[in-house]
Amino acid sequence: MNSLLTSIRIVCVRPMYGGNMGSICRAMRNSGLNNLVLVDPSPDLYGAELRMMAMHALDVYKNRTEVATVEEAVGDCGAVAMTSGVDGFYRGHALSPREAAPDLLSVAERGMPVALVFGPEDKGMGLDELKLATHLIRIPTHPEYTSLNLSQAVLLVAHEMFLASGEYKSPEDATPPASHQFRERMLSTWEETMHDIAFCPDEKIPHMMMGLRRILTRGELTENDVKILMGLARQSTWAAKNLPSIEP
Repeated sequence: MNSLLTSIRIVCVRPMYGGNMGSICRAMRNSGLNNLVLVDPSPDLYGAELRMMAMHALDVYKNRTEVATVEEAVGDCGAVAMTSGVDGFYRGHALSPREAAPDLLSVAERGMPVALVFGPEDKGMGLDELKLATHLIRIPTHPEYTSLNLSQAVLLVAHEMFLASGEYKSPEDATPPASHQFRERMLSTWEETMHDIAFCPDEKIPHMMMGLRRILTRGELTENDVKILMGLARQSTWAAKNLPSIEP
């Protein structure tokens, strides 16, 4: 696992609902995070709803740490990012998760834990807790409705940390791009097929080929793509020559 992500700690302060907590565990696992700390959680948190929402990420909850105060949860951290969904004094300098992620990861890069702290579902973080933050995070939302569910907030922030960590790599195609020469062979095969199946009058085939060329060269074709298209053209020619025609 990416060493930067192992330094990221999700801290939930006074969480109340098992369904939210299960969704948080799943969101953490989606983002490569495993370190969950709960501050004074509800005693009724664990139940069927938590297990149902966590699915295969239930181990994140089972391996959690529980503490009594926010100070205990973040005491050893080099950076403490707290989320706040309301306006107010000292909150105007809040960053979006995307803006905050590189700076937070730079702290993790230096070997220090980083806490991402989320307040309780009913009223969020108080000023006495926000004073412990080194970073304030505000998740951008439409101004007509700014309130986010706790598990949604965790997912959005954790996902931005995951992307900024460089852990995610876009999947590459299983076969390499087709060469220009290979693509031209394919187009020649289609031109022959147009003749063989009498797709249009011979004098119109060059014009039709320009259209087909434009269609087939709009994006990158892999070697497998070209093989499929060539096979389709050849099979069309074979069918035109060998299968009995169907009279109307």
